[in-house]
Amino acid sequence: MIDFHSHLDLYPNAPSLLPRVAKQNIFTLVVSTSPRAWLATSRVFAGYPNIKVALGLHPEIAVAKAAEMDLLVGLVAQAEFIGEIGLDGSPRFKHSLALQRRILDVVLAECERVGGRVMSLHSRGAADQVLDALEAHPKAGTPVFHWFSGTKKQLRRAVDQGAWFSVGPSMVASEKGRQLVSEMPAANVLLETDGPFATKADGTPWFPWETGQAAQALCDLWRMPVERVRAQLVSNLKTIVPGLSTADGIE
Repeated sequence: MIDFHSHLDLYPNAPSLLPRVAKQNIFTLVVSTSPRAWLATSRVFAGYPNIKVALGLHPEIAVAKAAEMDLLVGLVAQAEFIGEIGLDGSPRFKHSLALQRRILDVVLAECERVGGRVMSLHSRGAADQVLDALEAHPKAGTPVFHWFSGTKKQLRRAVDQGAWFSVGPSMVASEKGRQLVSEMPAANVLLETDGPFATKADGTPWFPWETGQAAQALCDLWRMPVERVRAQLVSNLKTIVPGLSTADGIE
């Protein structure tokens, strides 16, 4: 399986999960919520070549972590992946949108300066604003919208900008989510869980090796057998992370 957006470091028993995640997943992207968290998690998770830790500053905690903005920018050159970054315009967080946008702009500008990065993006309630920021920084790299929840018009705009998307079991559990996924280019889709924040019906978190339900939904939406869906997803992964090889567990 592939999990391109996991908060693996925030599971209560994260270190004990690492061997199983590394064994069962061909690739896992662990997104961080702050630069200091990235530094700590990168040390703890070292030694697993198919588990990568992305440098981020989550928009939900932009106010609390604003003092880490300079650290964030200073670490971009060292980071292979960037995430979770973006904007959150939902009622609870829209008061800090101006600050969120300043942080996003400086990160995108630094990504441009260092040659571009693969970026896992949060865009709840602010898809157009995130797309505006990406348009202002066209060489920032490859944007991957995690759990995209905008309108179909916003989705088409993202597709036109060359964006990618990571979709998970919780997203495809809703009719709106399935409709959005059905309009995403198959060649630009990856799997995610967003665990431990995204949970199953019983309230337990999705684990990184449990993206199979999302893959099954893709079988229905793409009208493909599971083998072809898996091949498509692995092909997508190799495209967006070209440095991966059979040595990293990808067949």
